[in-house]
Amino acid sequence: MSLVDLHIDGPLARLHLNNPAKLNAFTPDMLRALETHCDAIEDDLSIRGVIVTAEGDRAFCAGADIIGWGALSPTDFARNWVRLGHRVFDRLARLSRPTVAAIQGHAFGGGLELATACDIRIMAPNATLGLPEAQVGIVPGWSGTQRLARLLPEPVLKEMAIFGRRLSAERAHALGYVAEIADDPQAAAMEIARGLLNAAPRAHEVAKYQIHAAVDEDRAAMIEALGGGMIAATEDRAEGVAAFSEKRKPDFRGR
Repeated sequence: MSLVDLHIDGPLARLHLNNPAKLNAFTPDMLRALETHCDAIEDDLSIRGVIVTAEGDRAFCAGADIIGWGALSPTDFARNWVRLGHRVFDRLARLSRPTVAAIQGHAFGGGLELATACDIRIMAPNATLGLPEAQVGIVPGWSGTQRLARLLPEPVLKEMAIFGRRLSAERAHALGYVAEIADDPQAAAMEIARGLLNAAPRAHEVAKYQIHAAVDEDRAAMIEALGGGMIAATEDRAEGVAAFSEKRKPDFRGR
């Protein structure tokens, strides 16, 4: 049984954590599966939007499975575990398709960082958010002090990461971190995702690139992707490729 499933229903995909016995806590294999699924989504041009869900209603994701990293040496912990999670969550954050996280249970540590890697979030009324890493002697390692710092005020983030306070759904919504509070976050997320089907997918993609460039989410790549897309549509680009293939001097017209 896979602990991270990819379900494709027409133009919408669902990434589903399926490790409820451990409150959907991430193992190394789960991280690698998530990365593989993100690559598959990127390659499937029929997919217009992605919903991130989890099994059970107790926890969206309790973070990282301590058994997966507890025995690692400091070097392996930094080089492998932290960098693996960062790479995978960056892959999710930088998908060209819009993403919605359905937080139907508590999201702690890596679970909160997973939700933060999505474009918007829907949250159950009784769910809470937290960064409890200090309680086991570590610090957030998968963008909890970086990407999350762009979405929450500094004092609030310090409450969570330093003082161990949890963020309620109501407060998360008031702060703008959560788009909506819903009794059934998965159904609400699916309904929001269906709204993507009423507009041009390329417009969504380019808007996401523009916003990511503005907030420094892989800004260099976003700017070059936008510039590359623009120049690839020109007649000069077609002429340059043709001239190279035909071994002649190109006749550029500035079009």
